[in-house]
Amino acid sequence: MLAMLAALLSCAVPAAGLAGQQETKTILFLGDSLTAGYGLMQEQSFPNLIGGRLKERDLPFEVVNAGVPGDTSAGGLRRIDWLLRRRIDILVLELGANDMLRGVPLDLTSENLQSIIDKTRATYPDVKIVIAGMLAPPNLGPEYTSEFREIFPALAEANDALLIPFLLEGVAARPELNLPDGIHPNAAGHRIVADDVWDVLEQLLGSD
Repeated sequence: MLAMLAALLSCAVPAAGLAGQQETKTILFLGDSLTAGYGLMQEQSFPNLIGGRLKERDLPFEVVNAGVPGDTSAGGLRRIDWLLRRRIDILVLELGANDMLRGVPLDLTSENLQSIIDKTRATYPDVKIVIAGMLAPPNLGPEYTSEFREIFPALAEANDALLIPFLLEGVAARPELNLPDGIHPNAAGHRIVADDVWDVLEQLLGSD
């Protein structure tokens, strides 16, 4: 596990060299297979696409893609202390989908995600938080799908965080934008996700 985490931290996408006179800040994407870019080359994943966009614009940020396929909110909570050994200025939190698939109680998912935020803010009080929302499939029932969906806006409101209402908006359930498994975005799908995430992140890139 330590070797894997070390590899994650070493895979930062650097900001442009022209921004060298400014302090380089770090955006940590903490997530599961969606963040990791399952089934694709790493540079095709949406966090790495955003890293490339930062570089093109000479913005003093670099990206750490800490996506681990299959990870849950509990897994992210176990990893966060180690990841916080590196200064984090923006945390994009994308976890919860695998909790839903594994039947983890909703209150436990919410508690784990809140604990990740609390640990991050305890270490870096000025960190900015972005919550990536997910949806549950309708076959799990209207009550469950509603309660699961509400986890993410509730966390965003409670923590003064920005919200991406549904990370896979415009991508989910579109075969041409997903791998054959119908779950994970393909390269074209990740480009759409990157655009949507960028629209939210852009609100923070010029803030102190």
